[in-house]
Amino acid sequence: MRKVRLFIASSLDGYIAREDGSVDWLFSDADYGYSEFYGSIDTVVMGRKTYEKSLEFEERPFRGKKVHVFSRSAKKKGVEFVSDVVGFMKKLVRSKGKDIWLVGGSEIVSIFLNEGLIDEIILSIHPVILGRGITLFKKVQKDVWLKMQKSVSFDSGLVQIHYVL
Repeated sequence: MRKVRLFIASSLDGYIAREDGSVDWLFSDADYGYSEFYGSIDTVVMGRKTYEKSLEFEERPFRGKKVHVFSRSAKKKGVEFVSDVVGFMKKLVRSKGKDIWLVGGSEIVSIFLNEGLIDEIILSIHPVILGRGITLFKKVQKDVWLKMQKSVSFDSGLVQIHYVL
């Protein structure tokens, strides 16, 4: 079976974006393992708000990957919009292919955690305290125990922790 991997960044106080969705505080000075990770996946899944935010960075984000966006109503050419998160993911992980990247955001991450649909979390913690914003784990309804595989610290102060569930 394919693995669902959450590769995401947060502030030290657990926010993935400012209240307005801005991520201007994220470091972009180095790769931080992104290229290697991106090569290990062929499918990207995310919530609608995260997808819409990604369009602000480039016209066609996630080039070369199959993109599925969880939404109850949205439609856009070149992207598959899905409303049945759990049913769709149970089929997707059994299909052929490389691993699957759960991009975010916090609402879909919580659904995946609550349903036991995440296999790995790779969390890059940026050395900034925002004080408010969009939390990484918004509506998790149960304890989720993780096992740390490795951690890497960078000269910039960013710490990346790789967990398996």
